[in-house]
Amino acid sequence: MLLSAFAAVFQPMTFLLICGGVILGIIFGAIPGMSATMAVALCLPISFGLEPVAGISLLIGLYIGGISGGLISAILLKIPGTPSSVATTFDGGPMAEKGQAGKALGIGIVYSFIGGMISILILMVLAPQIAKIALQFGPYEYFSVTIFSLTMVAALSDGNLIKGILSALIGFALAMIGVAPIDSVKRFTFGSNMLNNGLALLSVMIGFYAISEVISEAGNKVKVSQNDVKSFKMKGFGFSMKEFGAESVNMVRSAAIGVGIGILPGIGGGTSNMIAYAVAKSQAKNKEEYGKGCMGGIVASETANNASIGGALIPLLTLGIPGDTVTAMLLGGLMIHGIQPGPLLFQNNGNMVYAIFAALIVANIAMLVMEFLGIRVFVRLLSIPKNILLPIIVCLCVVGAFAENNRLFDVYAMVGCGILAFVLQRLKFSIPPLILGFILAEYTETYLRRALSLSNGSITPFFTRPISLVFLMIAFVSITFSIYKSIKNAKK
Repeated sequence: MLLSAFAAVFQPMTFLLICGGVILGIIFGAIPGMSATMAVALCLPISFGLEPVAGISLLIGLYIGGISGGLISAILLKIPGTPSSVATTFDGGPMAEKGQAGKALGIGIVYSFIGGMISILILMVLAPQIAKIALQFGPYEYFSVTIFSLTMVAALSDGNLIKGILSALIGFALAMIGVAPIDSVKRFTFGSNMLNNGLALLSVMIGFYAISEVISEAGNKVKVSQNDVKSFKMKGFGFSMKEFGAESVNMVRSAAIGVGIGILPGIGGGTSNMIAYAVAKSQAKNKEEYGKGCMGGIVASETANNASIGGALIPLLTLGIPGDTVTAMLLGGLMIHGIQPGPLLFQNNGNMVYAIFAALIVANIAMLVMEFLGIRVFVRLLSIPKNILLPIIVCLCVVGAFAENNRLFDVYAMVGCGILAFVLQRLKFSIPPLILGFILAEYTETYLRRALSLSNGSITPFFTRPISLVFLMIAFVSITFSIYKSIKNAKK
């Protein structure tokens, strides 16, 4: 069945659609404010008029290209193209500033490919078994997972735990703006209807990483870059087999985190890259090098966010539950073609399932080849004078913030977040904990309130349900260790 699926995918039209989808996805992922979700949404109507295999293959190409494309702007401009590439900026940007942009791009591309392939293999081999475990997760388990994820704030705090916690709390406060998720009570809206829907993740992310960077650069004397990009040379992907071997544990661990978080509906790559980065930093022997241009940071982020693709497809195909916004649109695409995801999909539409597997593999390889061929073009961005580049970036950010919800308010929110981020950075606050807090706040509150509703206000089930208890115990150990380490460092 897999061989016949590859034969279907390598039909000229289907293959061209995959390649075209990957290229378009990379472009959408690389432009700040755009995303894989936007790329799939725009091309979804096109897929309706195609054969089922060709239509779904196009959407898969857009998905893979869009997730991976975010690394380009994250490394070259220190601005994440998508929420999935936020953590890539932490070390990718500093590497580019050191003149190692090509190496940073090579690392990101290779580990994007590896993370994607690992998750696809897991999807092919273990999907039904993993889906059964995921079914055991209820609001208690999801809440415990988010609490464990929040303990990663310590690893993202740049050595100042107090400021890291305060930064995360600011993120929580920003996420509380708008209508509450369960009872729809308005909070911190100050009578403004524009605040009822809260702050959009894309606007907040662009503001904190793009607008703040533009403000910071605008305060410096504008200098035309003298990088001699014509003499840019790079052997292979820019790193050695020794460096690859040294990151093998980090790679496997980050892929596992990506797949695991991808399986949990609604969380996805925006969270997995942050958590994988935090875990990699906490486990690394060279912690002090993270954030200054360390290969391990890019490895963790790019492996995890691409591994979340296969993870998000597991509940989609086996249970009919989309793992993130892109797979929600893939669900719509499948159903329009008369394919109903769920437990019977493998029996009733086995050929289509294997065609999806084949399309994922081909799209992943196409992404690797196309991004590698484009490295030299991407690096030329560094030679564009800042006084020309920065206004273009601002225009793209405005378009991206507005396009998500067609609200001018999101543009104002983006600018406000950019100013706030600039002030916080001047006060030596770390921004990553804020973004993690903002992303996880909604999940934490939603699952806590659902769990308490089910238990009539009792917290006992959080400790009596085995999976929930395990995550809470890990979170407690992590918090205790972080406090101990912080006190130990303070005494030195």
